[in-house]
Amino acid sequence: MSDVLTRIEGRVGRITLNRPQALHALTTDMCQAMTDALLAWREDPAVELVLLDHAGERGFCAGGDIRMLAESGAGDGKAAREFFFIEYRLNHLLFEYPKPVAAIMDGITMGGGVGLAMPARYRVATEKTTFAMPETGIGLFPDVGGGWFLPRMPGHIGQWLGLTGARIKAADCELVGVATDFVESGKIAELKAAIVADPAAIETLLTQFEADAGRPPIAQHQDEIDRIFGQGSLEAILAALEASGSDWAKDQLKVLATKSPQTMKVALRQLQLGGQAKTFAENMAMEYRVGARVVQRHDFLEGVRAVIVEKDHTPRWNPPTPEGVSETMLEAIFAALPSAEEWTPLP
Repeated sequence: MSDVLTRIEGRVGRITLNRPQALHALTTDMCQAMTDALLAWREDPAVELVLLDHAGERGFCAGGDIRMLAESGAGDGKAAREFFFIEYRLNHLLFEYPKPVAAIMDGITMGGGVGLAMPARYRVATEKTTFAMPETGIGLFPDVGGGWFLPRMPGHIGQWLGLTGARIKAADCELVGVATDFVESGKIAELKAAIVADPAAIETLLTQFEADAGRPPIAQHQDEIDRIFGQGSLEAILAALEASGSDWAKDQLKVLATKSPQTMKVALRQLQLGGQAKTFAENMAMEYRVGARVVQRHDFLEGVRAVIVEKDHTPRWNPPTPEGVSETMLEAIFAALPSAEEWTPLP
């Protein structure tokens, strides 16, 4: 059975992630299969809308195939770079897609799953939705367009999400613009059938199926997030958290103490550059440069060892402190690649 199911139902192109045992973690082949389907449907008048969902109960997509990336990164990094190149082309294709795309985020939506869902015009959350960009915990960075989407969230919530890897539920997803709609999980099958029956009526259908996600928990911390995570450097953010003294700030400090200092500084620079980017493609080219290098660096290999392989959750980061991560190191990570190796969108 294929890891991605693509077919046309009625006037809807359907893409279903079908690797439930791995929480639909994306492989290079899966990204290519989705790209091929989207390209085939792009000019096809028989397809009015694309519906992106998942098989099984546990979640939409937990991210990329991290073990493969680490195994490749420990060697020549070629397979990891190929994965990023094809995945980022898929992210960009979805972002620029001329037909409406609806993503059903019924469950875990993290990392690579965010890269599939965020470019969609309609992003449906349920009470099972858990959104996060947890990459700083494994020495990676909030890629797949995080540099574009996170700095464009209200205030500095994107910086907070990107640095801490915080997990948010449906109400917060609506607050920060991750979700456009909230529908109860039990009604999703009915919603999907209704969309397939009449894709042109999707806006009306989403209004009919819309439920109340409740109050967003982040709202009570929004002022503090804006004040603290709007600081220009990691050191300034940590100092502001120390100075705040609130229970919430103390919790954030505990979380950040477990993350890779290198990756946190990379993420901050990524979000600053991505926030200034004029186009999504410009952001993705920047992220590819970072991805091509970070995947072979110590902190990613060590993070995967500690969190995913051996699960001892005691990564030994190098450098171990924010002060140890120099401007020179960051500039090397973000520098342009040789022109033949740079990322480009699909022609």
